[in-house]
Amino acid sequence: MSKKPQAAEALVRILVSAGKASPSPPVGPALGARGVKSMDFCKQFNDKTKHIVPETPIPTVITIKPDRTFTFVTKTPPTTFLLKRAAGIHKGAQKPGSETVAKLSLKHVYEIAKIKQTDANLKHLSLESICGSVIGVAKSVGIQIVH
Repeated sequence: MSKKPQAAEALVRILVSAGKASPSPPVGPALGARGVKSMDFCKQFNDKTKHIVPETPIPTVITIKPDRTFTFVTKTPPTTFLLKRAAGIHKGAQKPGSETVAKLSLKHVYEIAKIKQTDANLKHLSLESICGSVIGVAKSVGIQIVH
C-alpha cells in the first residue's frame, strides 16, 4: 500500500478591515475551502488589530498547515490607503498624471515611509528609497507632492 503524500502548507492572502473580521466573505470562503474554522481566525485577528483605527484595510497572509492549524502575519495598510487618508480624499484621480486631486508635503511622504518600513519585505531598504516608492504611488493616485 502506498502512503498518501501529505499536502504542503497553503498561503492565503486577504485584505481585511482592522477589527472587523467576520466569517462572511472574503474570510469565510477563503478559509472554509481549506478546512479552517474562520471564527478562530476572526477572533485572533480582531484581537490583534483592536488598537488600529477601524475600517483600516490590513493585508494579511495566512499560512495553513496540513493539520488545519494556521498562523497569520499582518502587514501595514496599502500605500494608496495611507496617501488618500493623509490627503483627506476618498478616491484617486480619474486620469492620473494629467489630473491632480490633492497635494501633500514631503513630511507626509516621510511619515508614510516610516510606517511602511516596518513591513518585513521592506526592512532592508533605506528610508530614502521607500520615500521614492511612496512618491511614485502618489503620482499614480493623482496626488501631487510639494516640497
